[in-house]
Amino acid sequence: MDKFTVTFQPYGKKVEIPKGEDILSAAVSAGVYINSSCGGDGVCGRCKIILKYGEVRTQPTGRLSKEERLKGYYLACITSIQSDVEVEVPPESRLEPESVSEREMKLLRLKGIYEPQAEEVEHAKSVIEEGIFSHSPLATKLYLDLPVPTLKDNISDLERLYREISRTREIPVMQTGLANIKRLGNLLRESNWKVTVLLGKRNGTVEIVLIEPGDTSFRNYGIVFDIGTTTVSGELVNLNTKEILGTKVTYNKQVAFGSDVISRIIYASEKDGLEKLHHAVVDNMNGIIESLILEHNINRNDLTAVMCAGNTTMIHLLLRVDPAHIRREPYVPTANFVPVIRASEAGIKINPRGLLACIPGVSSYVGGDMTAGVLASGIYRTDKLTMLIDIGTNGEIVLGNKEWMVCCSASAGPAFEGSGVTCGMRASKGAIQRVEIFEQDYDVKVVPIGSIPPRGICGSGYIDCIAEMLSNRIIDRNGRININIKSGRIREGKDGLEFVLVFKGDEGTQDIVITEPDIDNIKRSKGAIFAATSILLRRLGLTFDDVEQFYVAGGFGTYLDMEKAITIGLLPDIPRDKFQFIGNSSLAGAREILLSYEAKRQAEEIAKKMTYFELSVEPAYMDEYISALFFPHTDMQRFPSRTGVPPVI
Repeated sequence: MDKFTVTFQPYGKKVEIPKGEDILSAAVSAGVYINSSCGGDGVCGRCKIILKYGEVRTQPTGRLSKEERLKGYYLACITSIQSDVEVEVPPESRLEPESVSEREMKLLRLKGIYEPQAEEVEHAKSVIEEGIFSHSPLATKLYLDLPVPTLKDNISDLERLYREISRTREIPVMQTGLANIKRLGNLLRESNWKVTVLLGKRNGTVEIVLIEPGDTSFRNYGIVFDIGTTTVSGELVNLNTKEILGTKVTYNKQVAFGSDVISRIIYASEKDGLEKLHHAVVDNMNGIIESLILEHNINRNDLTAVMCAGNTTMIHLLLRVDPAHIRREPYVPTANFVPVIRASEAGIKINPRGLLACIPGVSSYVGGDMTAGVLASGIYRTDKLTMLIDIGTNGEIVLGNKEWMVCCSASAGPAFEGSGVTCGMRASKGAIQRVEIFEQDYDVKVVPIGSIPPRGICGSGYIDCIAEMLSNRIIDRNGRININIKSGRIREGKDGLEFVLVFKGDEGTQDIVITEPDIDNIKRSKGAIFAATSILLRRLGLTFDDVEQFYVAGGFGTYLDMEKAITIGLLPDIPRDKFQFIGNSSLAGAREILLSYEAKRQAEEIAKKMTYFELSVEPAYMDEYISALFFPHTDMQRFPSRTGVPPVI
């Protein structure tokens, strides 16, 4: 089969692919991030590229304007190469693969970027209590100075090793592999009987994972991953001291195959789909590992353990397990509890014999990320009735206390992640995260992330924008734009009425607008989450007033403006001191589990204890959802502090 080279500008990256392959797939192979929320179906129109030279074939689409076609624009997902080609990825299509270290994050915070309110930081510190479990990492190094064999002490080398370990550790069941046994005899003698063993906790037993000559016990590191639908976060941890050495965040490469888990499950059923999705997330993880070991001058062989938190679909794709049945009634995953495996089995590049563990999930749509969140937030040990909500493509919710816990998941869609909306983007540089509209002249002040012109709007920016438009009567409670307002910012667009936040050539490189369909999309997303929390409480005979603590987790939750989230009806109108923004509780919980076998056992108990409530078969859910399709709600008695919002036009 003929192969051709695709060159991506402005990156200068090249990749060789077979004739007829689409440009979006080529971008994935080249490590180029192109915005795509529909998984390559040609529906979202976000993967625009400009053909500089070469021959291509494309399909007809209504997602490109006449002006764009004249300029050489194509959609990457429906355009295949027929020769060597060079394409340019325009600014609006770029997903910058940001990788943010802890040091870089501190610098951003000093500049006022990514900075939650001070009280939110204090709340996060007070809720996520670390260090309450005994220090017992998934992989522990132990230095041994073995007694030399004699005629009186002539037990085998392996028994000698077991005996010496047992003198310092109480281990009922201990084992090792044949590969270690084969090299043990020579290794012990060549190292003068001084060795370091790596003890790994695997599925109820302790395994001698690795035997090294001399004392290497002071070099033992682990990696914690939070594998999200949109981003992948990784932390490098010293397993001896529990110190966090560095943090990296990058986009999940799987976004090229769909912005939500259902799109990816469907793609996994296609030819080589599962393999591509698996390699995409593994590439992310290995990239983070590579960056962290270079930054901190660590030998890869000293990375001995990986702990992964993620929703059920993400864990299936990481392990190359078919996720097809997750979306088919009765919605049963292949596994919620996955045994500890060698990291190399999943393609993760640490010590070849290093271990990988996944935090257990509860159901198809409540995964190990929420188990880790419950552990970190301490819901499982509090007397107070607590609700934990992680707002994202899937709104995952847990309600309960130390006596009981019930959970559910609402399919909110990717709008809060910046997908499915006209100018939406992830919370990266150039994304508008704060919006202020002035009542006198409807002038707009926007605050983008980073010191670059605004390129689009992220989830928190959309919430800010809609709340401001509602408060200034630019939209009504149904989300319709008031055409009677005399402002050049209100105009007719290709999708109906729209409000201009940034004019092209003013602050931004293009017009940045919010349209009535965008507002409707956000309305459906917030309605799904609010309806899920309401139904969960109602089915247990409770109300929002009964909830004593309300935790909002995840990166999105950290930077959410609480008052504006209440204004649009995303969060309930309850006393503000009940809300606590706790940051990435999934990553914090995963770190505790990596560092403590006691925490790992507790996480398993939490996953077993949580009862899953399936919203899709709940008759009252649709009624509650429809009632929530207003700003903030059809029943204004539920939002007494928001009685001043304008009526329906």
